[in-house]
Amino acid sequence: MGQKHQQSTDPTSDSKKKRRVAIAPIDVGVEANDCIQIFMVASKDEAEAGTGYQIDPIDLNHFFDDDGKIYGYQGLKITVWVSSMSFHVYTDITHESSSDRGKGITDLKSALQDMFAENIVENKDEFLQTFTTEKHYIRSAVSKGEILLQNTSSGNGGSHVDTADLQVIRFVMGDMSAGLLYSRLVPLVLLLVDGSNPIDVTDSNWEMYVIVEKIADPEGGQISRLLGFAAAYRFYHYPDTLRLRLSQILVLPPYQQKGYGRRLLELLNSVAMSENVYDLSVEEPVDSLQRIRYYIDVPRLLTCSSVKSAVDIAAKHLKEAKLSKRTQVSQFLPPFTAVDEVRKKLKINKKQFVKCWEILLYLALDPIDKHLENYMIFITDQVKASVIGKDPGTKGKQVIDIPNDFGEEEFVMYKPQDCEEDQVDIDEDQKKQQEQQLLEIVDERMKEIQLVAQKVSTTKP
Repeated sequence: MGQKHQQSTDPTSDSKKKRRVAIAPIDVGVEANDCIQIFMVASKDEAEAGTGYQIDPIDLNHFFDDDGKIYGYQGLKITVWVSSMSFHVYTDITHESSSDRGKGITDLKSALQDMFAENIVENKDEFLQTFTTEKHYIRSAVSKGEILLQNTSSGNGGSHVDTADLQVIRFVMGDMSAGLLYSRLVPLVLLLVDGSNPIDVTDSNWEMYVIVEKIADPEGGQISRLLGFAAAYRFYHYPDTLRLRLSQILVLPPYQQKGYGRRLLELLNSVAMSENVYDLSVEEPVDSLQRIRYYIDVPRLLTCSSVKSAVDIAAKHLKEAKLSKRTQVSQFLPPFTAVDEVRKKLKINKKQFVKCWEILLYLALDPIDKHLENYMIFITDQVKASVIGKDPGTKGKQVIDIPNDFGEEEFVMYKPQDCEEDQVDIDEDQKKQQEQQLLEIVDERMKEIQLVAQKVSTTKP
């Protein structure tokens, strides 16, 4: 016979039961971006004082497992110092406590090793010593490269404090010294260049261009500091030429906004022309880089008489057109002869030229306010054309090149006969959403065009 359970009147017994069923807080972790600070330091004094130039990485979370979080620590703070003299790294880790609360304890040393590899120096005193023992590292490393540019002005005039010697030096990969220099830069590439991967330092088709400044050493003589670099690849182009593609470019954070990135791009243009490559392209440029390309290429195109003539003709037709009443896509793209001449003379590829053409046309429609409606329609058609094949609402439509009214090649949109009419259905909500997205893209493009046009206009000689 079962006995009915009686509630205990012993307070000590109740207390023990409560402690047994208590549940520890779940470890929700902390994002790496929230607990890691990275500083570039140029001297032993900056490192000792814990100051320097704070770096804003693209994303630190992807170095820490799938969810980007660090587990097992309370009050965690990680401070990283990167020497701008030798690129050695020292990390300082502090925390209030550590314990496994169901998610384990993140191996911080392993994660930081993944970030900075062989650049890490375990002991702080040894790190501080590198400012003395390796203060001539850059000068020694770049001495093995080919000097392509040397002058006594740096950045945009007036942006630097002291006059200094500026050099741009080229390295062809496959050489050990070039590979070792690039390997020290890889952590900064991964931290600061979105979506980047290290280049193959054993492939001689890769070239690295470094921009270096010689500055006075307080102890006498000169020291060299690396301001930035670019990595470009040479591709075979049938039948007997090469294409040059810029894949990485980075100006170190303390030296940004001083014109060094532009200097690298201008030098690459010079290399492309002097060495007669087929053309120069840029791999997935971010907005800021693309804008600098416009600032460089639009003025270059304005010096080309055939381009200016083609722009004037297109602008005249655009002014006379009534695009609001048109029944087909507007056609005001550059003629094929101009595209080919620009590629041959300036090494600007077709994609970049077409983007610059939109800006050139804007500049030619003076006063722009009078012709803004037509120009907006033209840009809208350009944006639509750029997403053909990606938009499910196109129902199989394609773009092909055809001769235009000027006897040159442009494009039209058509639908193959074997394309089923009802292969994709779009409801009204989706259609409105696409139209809104299109308007936003057009608006952003117009702002960019106006910004570049204003900049180019105010800097004309």
